[in-house]
Amino acid sequence: MGGFVKEIVMKEIVLLGSTGSIGTQTLDVCRTHSIKVKALSANSSVELLEKQAREFKPEYVCVRDERCFLDIKTRLSDTDIKVLCGLDGLCELAQLPCDTVVNSVVGMVGLRPTLAAASVGRTIALANKETLVAGGSLVTECIRKNNARLLPIDSEHSAIFQCLMGAGDNRIEKILLTASGGPFFGKTRSDLENVTREQALAHPNWSMGAKITIDSATLMNKGLELIEAVRLFDVRPEQIEIVVHRQSIIHSAVEFEDGAVIAQLGSADMRIPIQLALTYPQRLPCPAKKLSLFDVATLTFDRADEDTFTCLAAAKKAIAMDGNAPCIVNSANEAAVALFLSDKIRFLDIGEAVTQALADIPYIASPDLEDILSTQRAAEEYVYTKFGGH
Repeated sequence: MGGFVKEIVMKEIVLLGSTGSIGTQTLDVCRTHSIKVKALSANSSVELLEKQAREFKPEYVCVRDERCFLDIKTRLSDTDIKVLCGLDGLCELAQLPCDTVVNSVVGMVGLRPTLAAASVGRTIALANKETLVAGGSLVTECIRKNNARLLPIDSEHSAIFQCLMGAGDNRIEKILLTASGGPFFGKTRSDLENVTREQALAHPNWSMGAKITIDSATLMNKGLELIEAVRLFDVRPEQIEIVVHRQSIIHSAVEFEDGAVIAQLGSADMRIPIQLALTYPQRLPCPAKKLSLFDVATLTFDRADEDTFTCLAAAKKAIAMDGNAPCIVNSANEAAVALFLSDKIRFLDIGEAVTQALADIPYIASPDLEDILSTQRAAEEYVYTKFGGH
């Protein structure tokens, strides 16, 4: 093995959701490895988007909030950058010729751009859980039919993907999907009655955006990841075991039929899975802190409490039902988290909203895209009306 020199392959990406947590860390990776950025998009953060555009000099930028279109267009009027807007603009970016489309937008808005990228056979680095959770077989079938490729960015799914690298035809017996447990691990429902937004946003291990941090506090994030893992790795829901691992050192593991368990470990830094998705199959130097097992010293493992964290129980039920049920819980959760972040409902109401929406929204066994989008609207309206007082 001595004398091996690794050739660094120059790549070009389209980055959807460049101003969020994953987006800004993706640009860190691009700086480190001189990866060219062809396009950037944001929802409404025009000031940061302008700063990114001036540094990375993409050919295109897009703002999803059409009210920001004139602002960003004016800010970049002295450049040759083409400015697009709205969901159609995002889908146009997703189909641009490039090595990888990184989808790190938050929420159901990520579904159509993923389908757009898959329809033209792109490699998609996916950090948007909702795409696979709600889209389900619509997405996986579109990827298969068009020879597109999906590489997971989520730390847990990247870990599973890495555990399977080189596994060949050896079959998965079980996936051990790890969870940090969030800020409220060990708490009872009575403990959580009066939880504040600030307490729920205080994650012990990871620095993330507000929505995903609340999802981590409710364990909905783990429910969505379980559904996503079923889609990504073609396993049955009962083959996935959620393990609360407070240190966030083991990012997930795979048990094979012979009982061997392969785990992926690393520091809690999203740049590691982001970089692998961009440089795969190469592993290149990364600025993330290296893991020291001596510093960690102890690794602990616990079961998830589904009686207290009812979002997780609802997500498990939804993937067992499949059809549009995962879309129901995902969309209801998005609406409920928005209400909680606006101080309009209590923390425990999030799980209640998700559970009731799953029970009351009409079930569709084999939904098409319009069914998924109408389910999303119905679930959001249900939660806003019943819980938000709209």
